[in-house]
Amino acid sequence: MHNCTPDERAARVPTIHVVSDSIGETAQVVARAAAAQFGVTNPRLEVFSKVKSYQEVHDYLTEHVRYHRQELGDDRILVFYTLVDAEIRRELAAFVGRHPNILAVDVMTSAVDAIAEMSGMEPVGAPGALRVVDHNYFRRIAAIEFTIAHDDGQNPEDLTKADIVLLGVSRSSKTPLSIYLSQQGYKVANVPLDPSTEPPSQIFDVDRTRLFGLMISPDVLIGIRQKRIKKAAGKMQLITKDYADPEYVYRDLDASRALMRRLGCIVIHTEGRAVEETAQEILRYYERSHPPGEGALE
Repeated sequence: MHNCTPDERAARVPTIHVVSDSIGETAQVVARAAAAQFGVTNPRLEVFSKVKSYQEVHDYLTEHVRYHRQELGDDRILVFYTLVDAEIRRELAAFVGRHPNILAVDVMTSAVDAIAEMSGMEPVGAPGALRVVDHNYFRRIAAIEFTIAHDDGQNPEDLTKADIVLLGVSRSSKTPLSIYLSQQGYKVANVPLDPSTEPPSQIFDVDRTRLFGLMISPDVLIGIRQKRIKKAAGKMQLITKDYADPEYVYRDLDASRALMRRLGCIVIHTEGRAVEETAQEILRYYERSHPPGEGALE
């Protein structure tokens, strides 16, 4: 497996069928985190949400087993489920017990039972309790809106208002990281760097404990940019002919490295890592100067 290409890894990770009596958000997060351990950050997900009865689940799984058998020649399917209704959960467990070709993972029950045992409290038993609209919800929405408005160097006058500012050359994962961190409740701005333009002057006013430079090895960056050029052929005129040229790439990275030294920001390498993994490293550094509760969700 270590020698598999990313495409080969993605092909080997099966479609994960998410079944939930809410919207399935929790199971999707767990599914993506599990797949990331195999180098697949965007696994194939089939989501069956707002389940009201066991019969709905039975019909859904039966149909998908049939499809896999007829179309793929393999009737095994993988299911991650979050079901608050104990009766639906019990009947589903019995159904799975009769069908060894269905591998089902109960994402929530063990965690809920453990908290109940230790706390002495009873769970509320309400589907979607995680999504109760509270101040954390509005804080996350505000963070996402801020991050979108400050993607790719937009509105540099607000850089000092960001919780986290990411710097990096084109294709160093600035935007995916920004969006991921914003979903954790952090207001993130990202600033593109290239040798031909000066960074916004406001970058020098940002507290350096909030500044993170994203670095990537030249060979990896050249490969990523070459793929982008092929994909964008005939569609984007803004990519220069030097974009993936090795000499240009080395100069691009050298200039960004020099700026990062001037700013005194923490440098994070992104190559060969899942977005989640890189984000956690950024947050480990960030939280040393800004303890949880200052910028993150409570």
